[in-house]
Parts: sequence; structure tokens; C-alpha cells
Amino acid sequence: MKKLILLLFLLLPLPGAALALDGRIPKARIASFITEYRHCEGVEVVRLGRIATAALKGAIRIAARKDPDSRDILNLTKDIRGLYVFEYGDCAPALREKIGRRLDRLFNDSAMLMEASDGGQRMQIYGLYDELTESVRDFVMYNPADCTLICVFGSFSMEAVSRMMNHD
Repeated sequence: MKKLILLLFLLLPLPGAALALDGRIPKARIASFITEYRHCEGVEVVRLGRIATAALKGAIRIAARKDPDSRDILNLTKDIRGLYVFEYGDCAPALREKIGRRLDRLFNDSAMLMEASDGGQRMQIYGLYDELTESVRDFVMYNPADCTLICVFGSFSMEAVSRMMNHD
């Protein structure tokens, strides 16, 4: 009986490891990657954590009292918990290539929602789409040509996006 319990205890982490490879966005690895390169010359990083995101939502909430478009933005951002913008276009060419290769490897096992090309440039969009709630979690846009990575952690409703797009 002890052997069976020990075997189950040893095997319990395996389903969790399998889930880590099911197309999820590697948030911890992205954060680690950004931390590793943020002090390099030519790299610019903007990070909004939970507190800054909450403060931004508070400002939007105040604006939403008078502006209906701000209410749409508030609906869109209500479940967003963090944001990263990583730009490395001003780096030395060798470092820019190294960062690009690392980012390509970082997203190898992630679920790509869409890839768009325009004039030889391509934009890769990653995230997890939940059909039950019609929302996207952990949205990442990566543009290798512009050397830009934008990560929005949390979730947002596709219905809110649709409403906002219809207003324009």
C-alpha cells in the first residue's frame, strides 16, 4: 500500500507537466526573459503589474462616468491583470537576432490564434480562446520585424471587443 501511495505521489506532477505543454502562454518564462534582457542597451520595457493595472482601470472608471466609449474600454479591461511591452529595435544587430531567436523558441509550444503578413512583415498573435465564455486569455502579439512584443495577461471578452469595434 505504501508503494502505491508513493507511486501516485510521484506521478501526480505528470498531468500538470502535460498541461504546461497544451498551448498555454508561458507567462513565467516571458517574465523571466524580459527581466533578463531589460537592462540591455537598446531595449525598452514597460510593465504594468496588478497595482498599476488597477490604477489604470480606476482612471478609466472615472472617465467612464461621462464617456460611453470609456465604458466599453472598462468592460474590455475589467479582467486584465498585467501588461508588458518589450521593444528591442534599437539593440545591436547581434543582440536583436539573439532576442528574436529566443522569442521564437519561447512561443514554440504556444497556441497561435492568428498570423498576419503585410509586405513581408508578419505579426504573430498568441493566446487561449475559451469557447464557453467567448473570451481570450493571455493575449500576446509578437512582431519580429518591428522587434516588438506586447503581452496582455488576464482575459477579455470577445463580445466587448466586438462592441468596441462596432462603435468606430
